[in-house]
Parts: sequence; C-alpha cells; structure tokens
Amino acid sequence: MNKTGLIFRKEFVQAVTRAGFVVMTLIVPVLALLAIGVTELVTTLTEPSSVQRAAIGYVDETGIITDHVWAGETPLVRFDSSEEATGALARREIGEYVVIPADYTTTGIARRYTLEKELGTPPHTEGVLKSFIAGNLLKDEVEPHVAILVIAPLNLEVIRITESGDMASVQNSIGNIIVPGVFSFLLSLALMFGASALVNGLGEEKESHLIEVLLSSVSIRQLLVGKVLALGAAGLLQVLVWLVSAPLLLELASGTFGGFMSGIQVPGGFLVLGIVYFLLGYLLFAVLSLGIGAISASAREGSNLSLFYIMTGFAPLWFASLLFAFPNSPAWTVLSIFPVTAPVQTMLRLGVSDIPVWQIMTSIGVLALSVVVGMYFAVRIFRAYMLMYGKRPGIAEIVRSLKNA
Repeated sequence: MNKTGLIFRKEFVQAVTRAGFVVMTLIVPVLALLAIGVTELVTTLTEPSSVQRAAIGYVDETGIITDHVWAGETPLVRFDSSEEATGALARREIGEYVVIPADYTTTGIARRYTLEKELGTPPHTEGVLKSFIAGNLLKDEVEPHVAILVIAPLNLEVIRITESGDMASVQNSIGNIIVPGVFSFLLSLALMFGASALVNGLGEEKESHLIEVLLSSVSIRQLLVGKVLALGAAGLLQVLVWLVSAPLLLELASGTFGGFMSGIQVPGGFLVLGIVYFLLGYLLFAVLSLGIGAISASAREGSNLSLFYIMTGFAPLWFASLLFAFPNSPAWTVLSIFPVTAPVQTMLRLGVSDIPVWQIMTSIGVLALSVVVGMYFAVRIFRAYMLMYGKRPGIAEIVRSLKNA
C-alpha cells in the first residue's frame, strides 16, 4: 500500500471511531425513533375515548333545537332548565353546560358554565358547540350535506401545473420541504463537526511536533490528499447510514403521524444530488480546514478561525424563512453557486422550487473547481507554514508566501 493509502487508512479509522462522529451518525435515526415512540405513547395515553369524553349539557331557551344535529363524538345532554343542568354539573354527571338564551338569534351570545378555572373555552369544546348550534339552526333551511359544508372549514387543495398546462409531477406541500430541510440541517452539522475535527487534529499534531515525524516519511501532498480523502469517505459513510435508515423511519412515521407524513414527496434527483453535494461540501471544508490548520499556532486558534467559513455554511438556514416566502429571489441563485453555501442552499431550494439545470451544473462545477484550487493552495500554504511555530502570519504575508512557495 502506498503512503497516501496508509495516511487515508489511519485518518479514516481515526475519523469514524471518534466519539463525535459516532454520535452524529447514529443520533439521527435514534432520535427519530425516540420521537416516533414518544409521540405514539403520548397519543395513546392522552387520546380520550368516546366513553371517557365528558358530556356537555345544554339548555335551549330558543326552542329551535329539537334533536342532536352535528354533535360529533362528544355526548350532548338536554336539560329543561339551568337549575337541572347546574345540579348535574355539581354531581359530575356532565363536564359543563351551555345556555342558549331566547335572544340568541339576535345577539349570537350563549353562556357556558363550568367548574374548571379557565382563561377561555378550550378549542375542542368551542368547535363542538359552534357546530352543534349552527347545525340545528340550518337543519330546516338547507340540505344536510349543505349544512355540513357551511359548518366545516374550507379545505383548499392547491394543484401546481406546468407551463404546458399539465399537472406537475411534484406538488407543493409543507411535507415536501421536510426531507430537504432535515438533510440540509444535518449536512451543516456534519460539515461543522468534520471541519472542527480536522482543524483540531492538525493543531494537536503541530503542537506535539508529530507533524515533523509524519513529514519525514511522506510528502506534503500525500499527507494532505490522504487526510482529505479520509474525511470525504467518512462523510460518505455517514450519509449512507442516514439514507439506509430513512425509508424505515418514514414508514414508521407515516403510521404515527398519519396523512401528514404520507404526503411527503422527495424531489426528483434529490438522493443523487444529496450525495454529490455532501461529498463536495465535505471535501471543500476539509481543504479550507487544512489551510487554517497550517497557519494556526494552536488547535484553539484554528478552531476560532474555522468559525468564519463554518458559520457562512450555516447562512442558508438563517434565511430559510425568506426562502420559503420568496423562492425565486436572485439571492438564492448566488448562494447556490457560492461554494461555501452551495451544498446547504441547493438542498433547501430543492424542496421549495424548481432549480434550472444550468444553475445546478454551474454550482457543482464551481464547487468542484473550488476543491481542486483550494487543494492546490492548501499544499502551498502547508509547505510554507506547517513547520513554523509562534505568531500566526497575516494575510499579506500569506499572499507573498504563496507566490514564492
């Protein structure tokens, strides 16, 4: 095995056995399983049955309620007077009651009585009473199915079509941004932890003078290529674990969260583009970390300097709400092409709008070129400063060294 391969194996094993990498890789499926399990448990424990649901009493002084119309699952009990209803409430035979006064059709005001100390009527109770009273008011005026349409809220279904007038293969939905949004957030975290680990590792090797021993056996290019490829392979392993666990998690989630999760659509080509941007993003952040690690006097200083590009990589998440409100803004095109923000920004845009092919190709091309050019300069910076200790060089000095390296 050549020396680059030896460096790759050493760095890869060190990366995947690091506690932070293991936690980051496994915490996603584990937390998802816990969320599904907790939701299922809470739903089972808190969902009231028709027997457990407290009955609501009513006193009709208008004379318009002759039977139970639109009562739903909540039992409704009729009383002839407020005194009867109050006695039943005191005996806990009902949970509350409402008095519909004779002038209700004029004022629209009803009185609700309860034993509980409340700031307002619970939404479920208010909905039941509104539907019950409205249904009875309408029962003699319109057909039952029309009454239901009047009482029920508008359920507006939005359908996206193409310029040719055909229905689009992928429809806009809040569920469509879940997978890209979660993936973008995880990608940001993975880039952050991977870059921090590489910068800290280089700083520690420099402080302990271990780097001098390594460079006595391998060339600078072999050392850096081995480190970058190892970090990229670790990132690929991480995303493969997430992708393998995703179908099972979505299936379990659809059973727990019902129709909401079943409406999720993964954008076309998302998996392929996700892997491409994940790898290129990992490689770019690795190259940047090599340059920062080379000029830093210590691991702490390197970590502080790396925050500049790490936080820049998080920028698309900061403006995610604006992306949803203005999906076609030119600003998102710029962030999709700028190499540091391209991986996260492009993944977010895939869940919100269609991205022209030329933008995706340009973004990938610029990102790949940035990795190659960044690697070239990282080698030169590494050659100039990795064995220098003490004060960190300034920007002007680094530029002069690049010209002479």
